[in-house]
Amino acid sequence: MGLLDPKRLISMQRQRDQDWRRRQAQARNGLISSRAKKRGSPFQLDDDSQDGETELYLGPRLPEDILCHIHSLMPMEDAARVSCVSRAFLRSWRCHPNLAFSKETLGLNKKACGNDELARDFSSKVDNILKKHSGIGVKALKIHMFNDFNAKDSCNLDSWLQIAVTPGIEELTVRLPFKAKYNFPCSLLSNGSGDSIRYLHLACCSFRPTAKLGWFRSLTRLHLNFVRTTGDDLGCLLSSSFALERLEIRYCNRIVCLKVPCVLQRLSYLQVLDCEGLKVIDSEAPNISSFWFHGYDVQLSLGETLKMKNLFIAFSGAVHYTRMELPFSMPNLETLTIVSGSEMADTPMLQSKFLHLKNLTIILTAVSFSPGYDYISLVSFLDACPSLENFDLDVTHRAMEHVSIFTDPSDLRRMREQHHHKMKSMKIRGFSSAKSLVELTCHVVESVTSLECLTLETCQSSSRCWLPWNKSGKCTPLPMGVLIEAQRALSAIRTYIEPKVPSTVKLHVVETCSRCHAVEQL
Repeated sequence: MGLLDPKRLISMQRQRDQDWRRRQAQARNGLISSRAKKRGSPFQLDDDSQDGETELYLGPRLPEDILCHIHSLMPMEDAARVSCVSRAFLRSWRCHPNLAFSKETLGLNKKACGNDELARDFSSKVDNILKKHSGIGVKALKIHMFNDFNAKDSCNLDSWLQIAVTPGIEELTVRLPFKAKYNFPCSLLSNGSGDSIRYLHLACCSFRPTAKLGWFRSLTRLHLNFVRTTGDDLGCLLSSSFALERLEIRYCNRIVCLKVPCVLQRLSYLQVLDCEGLKVIDSEAPNISSFWFHGYDVQLSLGETLKMKNLFIAFSGAVHYTRMELPFSMPNLETLTIVSGSEMADTPMLQSKFLHLKNLTIILTAVSFSPGYDYISLVSFLDACPSLENFDLDVTHRAMEHVSIFTDPSDLRRMREQHHHKMKSMKIRGFSSAKSLVELTCHVVESVTSLECLTLETCQSSSRCWLPWNKSGKCTPLPMGVLIEAQRALSAIRTYIEPKVPSTVKLHVVETCSRCHAVEQL
């Protein structure tokens, strides 16, 4: 283990501190002299202690820069504890580079005191730490406030940011209680303070950047969560953030039009989730490779998307939209996830292809999905993806309203024969007795010659008894109708699918937990 290994150095320093306190006590009791009797002894005495006492320091001193480096690698709570037993660490604590303030890091227990006392203790501790901090060398500041947020909290937060946000800071996180009335002081990021910031994360506040802020030369990641800002405000920031690589915007309901300028040449990851007021996403950034969108009826204009490799898209009608629109604009997709709450039309059979798509996930989520939707129409995606290796389908519903195979046991439809030579795995969650779903599964079993594993999972509890965090040791209850349909699904698998599965394919059937649900007693 090398000299600069943090754990070894911390252990050495703690041992020296313990020996120092023991020998200092002996010196006060007259048991040893106040000076080392032999020159060159490894135990050296220093006359630089406070209160007129002689400080004993054991062993050769570690260089100050090494001690500061060790201290900077510790989590804040550990760094604070060590500073209480070591004067060397106490000095470096006053310019500790990583400050993270939350009820967890400050050791505040909500059960031991009420909300008001908890809030007072939080403010008191943060105020005490920051006022004793030099304000020099802060690289990362995280503030996670909780409970109610009032005018006094706003003033405190302003003063804390004033101390810590200085030139050289690289990470800034401010997370406030939901609906907190706080205007983030953008002026703090002017005059060079914003030039060094690499990661900015704001939650539950107002954020109104202007062109006067200047360039954010180092900003590589911007994360806004429940932030009150507009598309124009955000445009001022984005237009000067040439180094930006990741942009994450969640629940920012005042943004109507999100414009991502072409100057963001390094932007590779864009995420926009549940911004209720959003109507338009207009991106001209040319190198986005991953795009996550969850929302409503939005006009998407993503410009050049030839480098798009990973796509997550979620809104009603997303399956139909994706099959119709994206093969031409995103020909190089490799991983695609589609989430839809309803589909008004079946998935069309088209000639367009996703030539490079390897992983496809389709999640059709709703209490009850559109009963007129034909599951077998999803074969369109299989035909369009010659490189597909993994296909996951989630059709978990509380009420199965499709025509059951047992209601209409007539001959199963057979789709046009087309063999796939790369698809290895298929998994269906929430498998039911819907006839079109059985037909889709049979088509895969019969036409995918490369298939190695088929997993069919009937409807499951949201929390299962075997999960380590489930303290009750029982699966969460399922409605009687869901349990009955799970049994019908199991019968459909045994009757119509299992006999057609080749010996080269491993069939894995996951049933509902009979111990917790006692299905056999229904």
